[in-house]
Amino acid sequence: MEGGFVRGHEGVRSYWMRQWRMIDPIVRPLVFTEEDTGLVVVTVHQVVRNRAGALLADQTVRHIYTLRDGLVFRMEIAPESGFRC
Repeated sequence: MEGGFVRGHEGVRSYWMRQWRMIDPIVRPLVFTEEDTGLVVVTVHQVVRNRAGALLADQTVRHIYTLRDGLVFRMEIAPESGFRC
């Protein structure tokens, strides 16, 4: 929502805690795929509301994961169109 990048456990934790104070998201996975590049791509439908209940977004996006040693090393959120691997 804010854009940019965060690093490390504390950076990710801080980012998500800040987001959850501002928004109420519902994210439902639709499709899981593993690309030839090794990336795991999860197409999700997300409905995001502010804390007062007003609709901010109702869209399908892709969560793109890079794994290292079985753990998430990187996560990107990309629009459904314009996806790159």
